[in-house]
Amino acid sequence: MAPYSAALAVENLWLAARAEGLGVGWVSFFDEREMVSALGLPEHLEVIAYLCVGYVDEFPDEPELLQAGWSKRRPLSWVVHEETYGRRALPGEEPHDLLAETVAQIRPLDAKALGEAWERQKRMTKPAGALGMLEIISAQLSGLSRQCPPPIPEPAAVAIFAGDHGVHAQGVTPWPQEVTAQMVANFLGGGAVCNAFATQVGAEVCIVDVGVAADLPATPGLLPRKVRAGTSDLTTGPAMTREEAKQAIEVGIETARDLVAAGNKALLTGEMGIANTTASAALISVFTGADPAEVTGRGTGINDETLARKTEVVRRALELHQPDPADPIGVLAAIGGFEHAAIVGLLLGGASLRTPVILDGVSAGAAALVARAIAPEVLAACIAGHRSAEPGHVAALNKLGLRPLVDLDLRLGEGTGALLALPLVQSTARAMHEVATFDSAGVTEK
Repeated sequence: MAPYSAALAVENLWLAARAEGLGVGWVSFFDEREMVSALGLPEHLEVIAYLCVGYVDEFPDEPELLQAGWSKRRPLSWVVHEETYGRRALPGEEPHDLLAETVAQIRPLDAKALGEAWERQKRMTKPAGALGMLEIISAQLSGLSRQCPPPIPEPAAVAIFAGDHGVHAQGVTPWPQEVTAQMVANFLGGGAVCNAFATQVGAEVCIVDVGVAADLPATPGLLPRKVRAGTSDLTTGPAMTREEAKQAIEVGIETARDLVAAGNKALLTGEMGIANTTASAALISVFTGADPAEVTGRGTGINDETLARKTEVVRRALELHQPDPADPIGVLAAIGGFEHAAIVGLLLGGASLRTPVILDGVSAGAAALVARAIAPEVLAACIAGHRSAEPGHVAALNKLGLRPLVDLDLRLGEGTGALLALPLVQSTARAMHEVATFDSAGVTEK
């Protein structure tokens, strides 16, 4: 109850200040951990609010966030939830463990809703099985949401996690590392393929800096969550520490919570990181048991010589670390990327909130393998948006037992394949709501 009491106290302070003619501003953009450190606050305290209090010189014509285009105004109903999530430790209790808490909340598909979905599919005015795989998706959405028909998964948001990789130094791609930061700027400017696809399907784009090597300027639409400025070279040592891997996972969990709290009913994975398909291939090799040559692809279109070098780099990394798939966070720390870890968190966070997550390409497939090793029931929330041209993605999907909705030889990343699949997922849920049954339509069954 302590956080709620504190929040009410803030409200009372606000009202009292306004009665005295003082202006009160609630500051949203700050790093809670940095503030606690800068002020020397005890670590067990939770920051409820950061307020600016003073006399107001003038009022703008519209709120600053509206001027900056930071977020769309949403209906109040989108942020009203049936269940609560999150538990902060009170003084004297064990420290808050966001990952453990999230995993504990993941549940399998609801059997009752799943059965109701299959029964409804049989009664809808169409031959049984006529919608093929879309019928499976509609049943999955019902089981995930625990209701039939399931909520239509809109609005939706694609979270694009950006990070750089130390293995870039091994010459696994001809693209310079600074392209990662340049593409982040392109995303924020609305000039990338993901932006065009997102506009077409009505999805929101959320860009998260989880490990870009360059210092990115504060920009509306960019969430600064940098764990470190790029991973280390996985051929010479661990890509990151275990603590950094867990911190990046928690960035993904918090992103999922923020996006769902903002009203999104579906999450899509996206990523940007030059050389990240090398780390993806290494992860997929570990969790599928496949030889590096079978799962290492051309990424951004490398030639045969670079592909051979890239495959050997993956092989060397696996020989160096001998990663154990029974220790998924250890594997992630040794050979993964910050964006992979954040996607793991997004999947776990989405599953804990019973929100569908549409997977993009090979990096999402690699992350899903890690997430499944942490919490097998996470797959209840996962939908394979597409099958990438990368051979490792095929191996990952086969291991996960997921069938892709789209197969167009895409290999771009950025969440593009997931965005193209979004209307299919939404359509199957809408059909459950709007397609008549044989009885209601007066149509004779065979």
